[in-house]
Amino acid sequence: MNKKTAILSLALLAGMSAFAQKDDVPKGWHLMDKEANGVFGVSADKAYDFIKTKKLKSKTVVVAVIDSGIDTLHEDLKAILWTNPKEIPGNGIDDDKNGYIDDVHGWNFIGGKDGRNVKEDSYEAARVYHEGKAKFKGKSEADFTGKDLVDFKTWKKSEVKVIGDGTGGGADMAMLKRIQTNLQKSDEILKKAIGKDTYTGKELEAYTTKTDEEKKARTSLLGLMKGNDAMDQTNKEFIDGLVEYIAGEERKENSKNNPPTEYRKDIVKDDETNINDRNYGNNDIMASTPLHGTHCAGIIGAIRNNGKGMDGIADNVRIMMIRAVPDGDEHDKDIANAIRYAVDNGAQIISMSFGKDFSPQKQWVDDAFRYAESKNVLLVHAAGNDAKNVDTADNFPNPVFVDGKGRANNVITVGASGDPKSGGLTASFSNYGKKEVDVFSPGVKIYATLPGGDKYGNLQGTSMACPLVAGIAALALE
Repeated sequence: MNKKTAILSLALLAGMSAFAQKDDVPKGWHLMDKEANGVFGVSADKAYDFIKTKKLKSKTVVVAVIDSGIDTLHEDLKAILWTNPKEIPGNGIDDDKNGYIDDVHGWNFIGGKDGRNVKEDSYEAARVYHEGKAKFKGKSEADFTGKDLVDFKTWKKSEVKVIGDGTGGGADMAMLKRIQTNLQKSDEILKKAIGKDTYTGKELEAYTTKTDEEKKARTSLLGLMKGNDAMDQTNKEFIDGLVEYIAGEERKENSKNNPPTEYRKDIVKDDETNINDRNYGNNDIMASTPLHGTHCAGIIGAIRNNGKGMDGIADNVRIMMIRAVPDGDEHDKDIANAIRYAVDNGAQIISMSFGKDFSPQKQWVDDAFRYAESKNVLLVHAAGNDAKNVDTADNFPNPVFVDGKGRANNVITVGASGDPKSGGLTASFSNYGKKEVDVFSPGVKIYATLPGGDKYGNLQGTSMACPLVAGIAALALE
């Protein structure tokens, strides 16, 4: 996925400075105007003035967010959640007979009927590599024809991704483990010094150390929080994100020699080889991983002008959360079924802030794209955070059909822009492509809703640029 830890990972591996931003843009800059505010936002106030002047009336637009989950109790989101009108909450009955019991505000395709939920998962490259290893290892293109040749070429790409190409690179696990251990030790020192278990980066910056030990601990943690634009986050949120990232890198390292753990299979228990086996999952759309999805949902539709936190771009939306994105790579089946669920339940726009390098069941996703297009549903997809040209490099899902029969016409692919005062006009981490990236949208230092009921903070990535475009589309939809 376009992970919430993506920016953290790059900053860690580049010596903590890769994405340090000057604090020269105001909160909510992405909604502001160049002439009025001096920043390259989307001029939301001008749009609303135009709507008012022309006496235009908006209609409610359902925007589905396929993501990691959402804080359903957040003060700026709970009133704008989509509610299934045909479902009676909590009665344990599939009232609308759509195959999903108590899907009141959406559905969780990576949950089990026993209430457990997938949190971490493996990476698609590792799944492809180990699944095809027995068939393709030691072979060459000359050994295959037709579909087998196509599969062999895909497998060879996965081999390079998992094993490497002999040029080095990859995460230094020993270094990352040392960083984790040192930061956790620093955090323990600082909690005792400050006198509370939870503190924000800004509180840490304001704290005056009393001993050399405290000073060293403060310098270590504060440097990373600043370098990752995480000053609004708490120590727990930041360190949990670090631990999650390192665990992911460890899974990647282990996958060189060992087949990936089947996290999803153990919990979901569907037939993953059968796209028509669709009635799986549960209705827990918050689960334990709502950070990314909560932030994206707030960018789209956090209640405007209520004096709380921040404003979403659109005042006419209802957010349908569909949980299908774990910490790791999403499965094609879940994405295909999430799109179909959104379309069947009235979503007119689908925001998709995730992506991966391999898509072994792309045909299923392509069919879902075609289905959405047949129902006039717009798909908005994040371009990705790898600073690569997706005209030539793989980034899935994409609108190009794997069967060679054209491409979907209902997809907007979104790169991330910034401001000259913060990140530059084109964010350095953003994927790009003259053919495959349709538009760039603010994705640097975006202030929006975070889990916790009344929490807000900055995240960045094409994951943030994507929902902003989805929200604009909802506002403009006639």
